[in-house]
Amino acid sequence: MSTAVVTGAGSGIGAATARALASEGYRTLLVGRRAERLEAVAEKIRAAGGEAGVHPLDVTDREAVDAFAGAVEECAVLVNNAGGAFGADSVEEGDPGDWARMYDVNVLGTLHVTQALLPKLKASGDGVLVVVSSTASYVNYEGGGGYSAAKHGAHALTETLRLELCGEPVRVVEIAPGMVQTDEFSLNRYNGDEAKAAQVYAGVDAPLTAEDVADTIAWSVTRPSHVNVDLLVLRPRAQAAQHKVARRNS
Repeated sequence: MSTAVVTGAGSGIGAATARALASEGYRTLLVGRRAERLEAVAEKIRAAGGEAGVHPLDVTDREAVDAFAGAVEECAVLVNNAGGAFGADSVEEGDPGDWARMYDVNVLGTLHVTQALLPKLKASGDGVLVVVSSTASYVNYEGGGGYSAAKHGAHALTETLRLELCGEPVRVVEIAPGMVQTDEFSLNRYNGDEAKAAQVYAGVDAPLTAEDVADTIAWSVTRPSHVNVDLLVLRPRAQAAQHKVARRNS
């Protein structure tokens, strides 16, 4: 049984991806900051007959990441999903601390885990490295400067890595979701303001779910070894672009 590591696995897309990969027969190692959330996801995987391990750590802590990677016997799949948006202010009024946090987790966190596990992905002889970026990696929008900058960084890292690994037994996949409604993403962005978080999805007919994105990730990972899904952008039908979303009249 091959091992898949999923970061940010305690909730949302990460949790759904861990479940999806477990259903495909992978032993899943769940990485995230909140042990109790990880354990809850792992229990669901085990109840369904899968194997899951829980590894609480912060991907921005390089020493902790290296220690984790050193304890992993083998790794065939890595899903770099840990990330997030903090704040929705204009560039003029944005908090540099929020920008730094977003770069730290979305870019440097991905870098830390990738560097730590890449030797084992190569050693597997058929590794798959997935980065969950965003449509914000390609299209900027008002109030999204810091998040877009970080996700542009994640895209640059992924594209560069694919070039550098050409000829190696590792596929590099980027999944770029648009509007996904999860329990925490918008709440975190708006510092727990439930009204503002709900407004993001108001009137939108069927935003993407975490399971939609997880299904796409699992499909990409399970393509034949010679097939690399370089970049896959997915949005709900109601969203044509960052700034073009169909909403029902309230």
